[in-house]
Amino acid sequence: MSQAGPAIRISELRKRFRATQALDGVSLDIQPGEFFGLLGPNGAGKTTLISILAGLARADSGHAAVMGHDVVRGYRQARRALGVVPQELVYDPFFNVRETLRIQSGYFGLRHNDGWIDEIMHHLDLVPHADKNTQSLSGGMKRRLLVAQALVHKPPVIVLDEPTAGVDVDLRRSLWEFISRLNREGHTILLTTHYLEEAEALCSRIAMLKSGRVVALDDTRNLLQLTNEHCAQLRLDAETVPAVLQGRLLHERDASWRFNFGDYAELETLLADLRVAGVRVTEMHLQEPDLEDVFTDIMKRT
Repeated sequence: MSQAGPAIRISELRKRFRATQALDGVSLDIQPGEFFGLLGPNGAGKTTLISILAGLARADSGHAAVMGHDVVRGYRQARRALGVVPQELVYDPFFNVRETLRIQSGYFGLRHNDGWIDEIMHHLDLVPHADKNTQSLSGGMKRRLLVAQALVHKPPVIVLDEPTAGVDVDLRRSLWEFISRLNREGHTILLTTHYLEEAEALCSRIAMLKSGRVVALDDTRNLLQLTNEHCAQLRLDAETVPAVLQGRLLHERDASWRFNFGDYAELETLLADLRVAGVRVTEMHLQEPDLEDVFTDIMKRT
């Protein structure tokens, strides 16, 4: 299902729900093979955008296409090119895991798909649960089943809407190993997540939404350079510091303090002032700006 042009094209999408403008002219292209992050606070429009891509909602204006297929005029082809892992744990309680995946294959007209189903279950550690009723699965296993359902028809584009919400560390790690492998094999990945460290580690490019608009869109590396805000975590040999320094140091807990600074000259000055005040630094950790800092800064400024 290869084609020239973007894997996902979104152009001037607008969608209103009564008094709420969920999407307000969103435009972006996601290229084949990208691992793309879509970030934003609750209510920013992320799930609405995914619903339009999946054909579950229709935009008021603008258009969207998956692998060159318009999501309205070419719904069947666009949906065939797309695998969606929803945020909610949606499952049919009347079937076991293998039956569920066979039924999902049937929705796309696929028969005799057991070889690929076995491979998916193997990589998602679902084989021991293949004959279990879905209702008896743990929350983490239900999450894995949702990923498996999204992949049964081998879609070139995979959308992950908060896929690791509420799952344990081991599942998160194994899920990302599998998804990263699919991306290396050429699948385009669109990820929404509130775990910004995940987006920073996995996504090569990121768009940030706020109130239905794109407020930032760039390579992850470029976004990380948008702030020069550094942080020093200091442990001092005093429970309080002189009043002249209290506006610059933020109290964390016990004798731990945080100092935010733009360049290292500010940190040098602070340390010198502490020495003059007779306060000794017993421990210090420096933290470079991360995506959470950038995200917070952009959301405040826009």
